[in-house]
Amino acid sequence: EHDGWVLPYAPFVSPPLKTMPVIGAALQELGLSVTIQRATRPHRPDLQLVFDNHRVDLHAHPDRRRAELVREFGGSGARVGDQLAAISTQHEQSDGFLKQFDDLPPDGPLSMWRARREVKKRPELQLAPALSADNAAADLIRRMLPFLTWLEDADTPLARTRPLSQVLRSPSRLPGGHEGLRDLIVKKLVDLGGDVLSSDTTDSYVVEELAFDGARLVGVQVLGSTNIYRGSGVIAATDAGALRRLVGDKKRHRALVEMLDLVRTRKFLYSVNWVVPADVLPRGMGELVLVDTGDDLGTLLVQLHGVRRTTGEEDRLMRVVCAGAFVPASVRELGEPKLHALKKQIEVHLDRLMPFVRQHLVLSSAPYLDAGGVRGSRLLPHPLLEINVERFAGVTGLSPRTPIRNLFLASREVFPGLGLEGELLAGVRAARMLDQQLNKKSPLRR
Repeated sequence: EHDGWVLPYAPFVSPPLKTMPVIGAALQELGLSVTIQRATRPHRPDLQLVFDNHRVDLHAHPDRRRAELVREFGGSGARVGDQLAAISTQHEQSDGFLKQFDDLPPDGPLSMWRARREVKKRPELQLAPALSADNAAADLIRRMLPFLTWLEDADTPLARTRPLSQVLRSPSRLPGGHEGLRDLIVKKLVDLGGDVLSSDTTDSYVVEELAFDGARLVGVQVLGSTNIYRGSGVIAATDAGALRRLVGDKKRHRALVEMLDLVRTRKFLYSVNWVVPADVLPRGMGELVLVDTGDDLGTLLVQLHGVRRTTGEEDRLMRVVCAGAFVPASVRELGEPKLHALKKQIEVHLDRLMPFVRQHLVLSSAPYLDAGGVRGSRLLPHPLLEINVERFAGVTGLSPRTPIRNLFLASREVFPGLGLEGELLAGVRAARMLDQQLNKKSPLRR
């Protein structure tokens, strides 16, 4: 919230639900599939590429997309169109693997052996179409990948092509972006009888510490309360840095701390929001735009959103222009002047993209600077991570199983190479592992 407006933390592109069959099945079991499908909206056009001397509207339909690339780039554009048509079906070829092999990330030597055997039987996981190296459009599309995953370097065909393939099918948006999806899931949890601690329900809703009885995890303690919320198991759907801060006796639980220390944030998506009247936006500007900045910012992703007031109603006469670029994590240590300079640098590119709009500007806000003055992982809605573990198929990270027997991870750091799909897969995997553990116990001995 800023000056009466509710603003996005960062641009957020979601793949269509039909491109994530495992997640679709889980959401259908929860009764959420139809709700999310109705809330999801395509961009118009699906994706727009902007250079100094070119503007390309990339439609989801392969023939229209190829024709647009040929118009702008001639023969090399035709080759890129053919390559994009091949890449946009790659997720279908790996669907079978994710549906059949649900033991990911591999948990132990036997599981790893089974996983590797399965990969050898599937050449589509080892070979994938590549984009031309000599075409500006292909280069810019390739640079969209970091906006779709949490991994700094995607080094395998599955990591390079599956998230991009899903989004090329139809890059979608949700009201409220990533937080909007979270709100839909939390609302369903409440409808199903679950309890949610939030600022809307209680003053004590922030987890302060993991509660242990000796070496055994018994629950969580919340800030400002003496109560311990107890459970047979705990699933932590939060970043490693945030979870590490909840471990009080780090010496006693050194194995858990060392596991969490394997994660490093190398870059994060720094964003700027402009609230402007809808009628002053350039007519030819798309709702999802990749901009080649030509400077050290690299690639700028710009997304148009509807806008809400803090009172709850939607203002149909206004739009939020949310622009984000990846910056080194080290800029957080350089102080406010550097962060303000980054904001101005992004705004220079917005001026070039949307001439004459600044004079109608209602609000300019950088969430990292303006979200209540809070610093930390809560204001890193899209980090690019380095995880020092052996990856499987280039997409896995931390194991969902931790050194604490009844603590499981369901964070984006479990499947960082699969982006949103990986974040949701981590939740499915952690829930399955906890269920298996609880069912192994005798009910009389719990």
